[in-house]
Amino acid sequence: MASAQTTQATPAAAATPAAAAPQGGAPKPHPSASLYVGELNSDVTEGVIFELFNQVGPVASIRVCRDTLTRRSLGYAYVNFHSVVDAERALDTLNNTPIKGRPCRIMWSQRDPSVRKSGVGNIFIKNLDPSIGHKELHDTFSTFGNILSCKVALDDKGESRGYGFVHFETAESAETAIQMVNDMMLGSKKVFVGHFRPKREREQEKETSWTNVYVKYLDTEVSDAALKELFAKHGSVSSCVVMRDEKGASKGFGFVNFDRHEDALKAVDAINGTTVGNKKVWAGRAQKKTEREAELRKKFEQIKLDRMTKYQGINLYIKNLEDEVNEERLRKEFSPFGEIKSVKIMSDEKAVSRGFGFVCYTTPEEAQRAVTEMNGRILTGCTKPLYVALHEPKEMRRHKLAARHAGAGRGLAQGPKGQGQRGIAAPPMYAGAPPVYYPPGAAPQGFVYPQQMLPRGAPGQRGAWQQPPYAQVPQNYLVPLQQPPRGAAPAAAGAAPAAAGAAGGADAGAGGRGGAQGGQPRGGAQGGRGGRPQGGGAPRGGPAPADLTIQYLAQFTAEQQKMILGERIYRLVEKTPHAALAGKITGMFLDSGWPVEELISLTQSEDKLKGKIEDAVQVLQRATTAGAAQ
Repeated sequence: MASAQTTQATPAAAATPAAAAPQGGAPKPHPSASLYVGELNSDVTEGVIFELFNQVGPVASIRVCRDTLTRRSLGYAYVNFHSVVDAERALDTLNNTPIKGRPCRIMWSQRDPSVRKSGVGNIFIKNLDPSIGHKELHDTFSTFGNILSCKVALDDKGESRGYGFVHFETAESAETAIQMVNDMMLGSKKVFVGHFRPKREREQEKETSWTNVYVKYLDTEVSDAALKELFAKHGSVSSCVVMRDEKGASKGFGFVNFDRHEDALKAVDAINGTTVGNKKVWAGRAQKKTEREAELRKKFEQIKLDRMTKYQGINLYIKNLEDEVNEERLRKEFSPFGEIKSVKIMSDEKAVSRGFGFVCYTTPEEAQRAVTEMNGRILTGCTKPLYVALHEPKEMRRHKLAARHAGAGRGLAQGPKGQGQRGIAAPPMYAGAPPVYYPPGAAPQGFVYPQQMLPRGAPGQRGAWQQPPYAQVPQNYLVPLQQPPRGAAPAAAGAAPAAAGAAGGADAGAGGRGGAQGGQPRGGAQGGRGGRPQGGGAPRGGPAPADLTIQYLAQFTAEQQKMILGERIYRLVEKTPHAALAGKITGMFLDSGWPVEELISLTQSEDKLKGKIEDAVQVLQRATTAGAAQ
């Protein structure tokens, strides 16, 4: 990056990289010194552009427009100068200058989309010689008037597609150019020049004026004459051909061109699906390759959308399947929860299970029941607990991951005054508490973690027993931070909250770590440094209500929802005979992958919570036994 100023951008108008030129309109004065730079390679950065344009005059800012998800360049940028005079000089001297081997196209930035889309003064040129580029096209048409934008359409390799656009300042200049250049020789080809027409308008006209008919599944014995005779019954045929290979053998398809659209339409209706020779033929409007590809792409996207809608909420994704579990057993284990439509365990090319599969139910209620009951369960004869969740399409997972990364980026906050560093503003400890600022290098924990650690090397310690989410025992888990009464003196550094000491004191002592160390929040309230966490802005909603609901939790992020639920569940588990394991059991619940609805139900149903606690205690006991056996 050349300079810090190259990454600053004024709010330039968003324009599509390809359509900005052909969709221009009647110009307006350009009081701003902002230029649009198009036809850029994907690896062109702000620094590269800065080095070129700063030679003309001082550059105020540069922005390369990028995809919001992939951050890949869209092939165009905006360059803002301090002076309009410098911008005009850059437009005159740098237009069509190669940037990393590809000529750039420069025009004034049109901030008003109606101006760009009006089409006034915009002409279309096709059948261009491959040797004609942006500069040659500009030189040819500049004699007819002031040109706002000039473009030759290029493919991915930077080669001409054989057509281009010229946007004049006035409609009169465009009319003159059409009259003078249409049907003239440019290079080695006679070009067509006409008014630019939007794609939608051209497609609508094509649907009501086509005359060329495509015929496939032809018998190899059908000749050109026989095909013409067949179609001539429905109107005047201007040309007819059966396509053949190098040896003259029929390829099984051909084209018939009529003089009138009505005759072509009549012939398609009469001949499509009839038997010609020994085969049933298909007849329809002849389409270009690009049209067929676009149509197939549209059908494919619709099929994907229908499939996503059809199986949404009823298709389960199951992983941690061991090799002994086949589809028949998987169906048997999941059948008590409802009617199963299909079961599939994915395998490799050697027919060996890949450890995951899918179970599809008939109703969302059955699928949700299976998720609730089977997630975290260890099948008989197996050692790993299942992970069961509703299946999400790849596109949905990609969007969620991108949103999560974007949220993490927004969590960065400026450090304390005078340090010039960036820290992390972590989510609040619980609903109603302000976020905590973490200085550079400190990992945000989000909760106070009691050191519920077994002695080093003891059974059950991390590394001695590796199990997936439900059975994996969290070594450090959350205890809700006890907010001191308003006006009370802040706790001294190293003091542990009461709940943390009570819940984790025994384990902390076994690990050789004092309860005060285990209960001290990392980056939280530190009495020796002023006692109050840095950063402000409590989440909406205030303290959590007595009965948690989906509507209440919806106002928080996923991480904050987890914190609120963890606090509530921890306090409920603490009231049971297993209070000493409250941190670990709560951690197992939150890391199990259960939906928010299931976690809410644990806070509202004492019997259900009791059953889940008993299951978790059994898993912990098995983990300890397995560690001792090793």
